[in-house]
Amino acid sequence: MMKLMRMSMRKRNILEGYSFISLWLIGFLLFMAVPLGKSLYYSFNQMVLTTNGLVGTYSGFAFYRDAFTTDVNFLPNLMSTITTMLVHVPLIIIFAMFSALLLNRPFRGRMMFRSFFFLPVIIASGVVLQTLMNQGAATLPIFVQYDLATALSKYIPLEILLPLLRMMESLTLVMWDSGVQILIFLAGLQAISPSLYEAAKCDGATPWESFWKITFPMITPMILVNILFSVVNSFTKVNNSVMVYINTVAFKQNDYGYGAALGWIYFIIIFFIILLVMFMFRNMDSPYTKEGR
Repeated sequence: MMKLMRMSMRKRNILEGYSFISLWLIGFLLFMAVPLGKSLYYSFNQMVLTTNGLVGTYSGFAFYRDAFTTDVNFLPNLMSTITTMLVHVPLIIIFAMFSALLLNRPFRGRMMFRSFFFLPVIIASGVVLQTLMNQGAATLPIFVQYDLATALSKYIPLEILLPLLRMMESLTLVMWDSGVQILIFLAGLQAISPSLYEAAKCDGATPWESFWKITFPMITPMILVNILFSVVNSFTKVNNSVMVYINTVAFKQNDYGYGAALGWIYFIIIFFIILLVMFMFRNMDSPYTKEGR
């Protein structure tokens, strides 16, 4: 107990972090490690369904080569998914940050509005989300009703106009996908000591200066967390084109080996994108953390 009390703040934070993920690690070892191992085995074998179950014939890296050489659907679906992620994630982060700043201000009915922003996370997911998207609920009808693309093309070049309209059409999905990020930003904002703002006000700082000198630096760790969460959430949504394609290959065409190979290629690409994000934001740290080292 005395040794625990003598630990530095950094070591305590590390210990607390491992204690939080310990239950997930136990669940992973019990329920996910074996299926992952089997899927890796399937990806190197031609799986045939027999009366004795699935029987594999070793095929090496043939499925991995086919995904990039002979499959005409995988790469376009992959590029579409990555493009959607690159468009949606910045919009989600910006929208979630400013929504959290507004919801953190004292006003009547604040808790009700917070629940409104989080409600789509519970409702618009899985089969419900797919049904809503099939019914056109994820797009703004103004673009179709008034044919804005044709009207604005007279004034704005199509190379600029079409990406802008595509971003505007995705605003509904951005709002649906921002609930968790808003809560994370709210947690970061509420952890900032009010005395910092009081000191800045006494020194004559404007609200704009307080945001850039206090608020933004203090929530930078939350920005990294939200970027990682948004990237993973975008790549693992059941309605993105790669997930739909893998599901079709594996469970509708019953090509389990090739479906498993596509899944592992997709996983490796996501893993490297996450590493790239962490490398780009490796210096994004809280001032409090730097002082405690």
